[in-house]
Amino acid sequence: MSSFPPDAHATTPPILPPKPSSQEPSRIGTPATGAAPPPPLSALSEAGQQYRSSVMTGVGSAAAAGPTPPPPPPPPPAASRAADIPDPGDQWLPLVLQDKSKQDIADILTSPTLLNGLTHSPSSGHPSLLASHQDLLAALSSNVDLAARLADLESRLSHQRSTTQAQLLSMHALERQWRQKQSDMDHALARFSPAALYQLLGQSVQEQALVCQAMEESFLDRDGVDGGEATTSEREAAEWIRRYREAKVQYYLRQERKERWDEGRVGGWR
Repeated sequence: MSSFPPDAHATTPPILPPKPSSQEPSRIGTPATGAAPPPPLSALSEAGQQYRSSVMTGVGSAAAAGPTPPPPPPPPPAASRAADIPDPGDQWLPLVLQDKSKQDIADILTSPTLLNGLTHSPSSGHPSLLASHQDLLAALSSNVDLAARLADLESRLSHQRSTTQAQLLSMHALERQWRQKQSDMDHALARFSPAALYQLLGQSVQEQALVCQAMEESFLDRDGVDGGEATTSEREAAEWIRRYREAKVQYYLRQERKERWDEGRVGGWR
């Protein structure tokens, strides 16, 4: 009678990958050891063949993928102890049952509750089962720690998500305010825009040309009293020439500015 399943490691242990031969560059100058060569693939056990194929596949994929990620943390010491404990076999009995009669053992076998208690009791269970229980407790403790960390990360993520959402809404509000301010600024500076300034410059050129034309007509159309010719003194003529010259200079300046603008020689906003 045995409450343990057959040990899967009872067969031949897996064979380690072979070391490089003495003819390889990395082994030149190193004396060959007296160890026997590894057995052929056909002589390996099923577990050994699986291990060897997995190692070769892992080496090929690692060479193709480049740098490998850091290895996982090593298992707890209890796991190695549980793996080192051999299978007790079919003839093993707990110490508390070795002096019992067959009838008592038969009665125990008919009671699943009693049989389960004897199997998993620290005083009557096999050391390999106790080591497995320790492994399970360690794994459960690790899962509890990971769950606590995950819950903490979840709360932090929820807080950061709500904070980000609030900042996003605030950013949208500020963006709307900025667009409104920009619209107000464009409306306030519309009369200083290039189009408005160019239109104003064209109107000023036309107005100055009309001013000069009006001065010419007013000087030429002066009539004397009773239809006679008007007599203009030298002082009046000099004053008119001065004012006409100033008006004409202003006209030419504005016209030149407009021509420079038309030729694209005005900077500041280009």
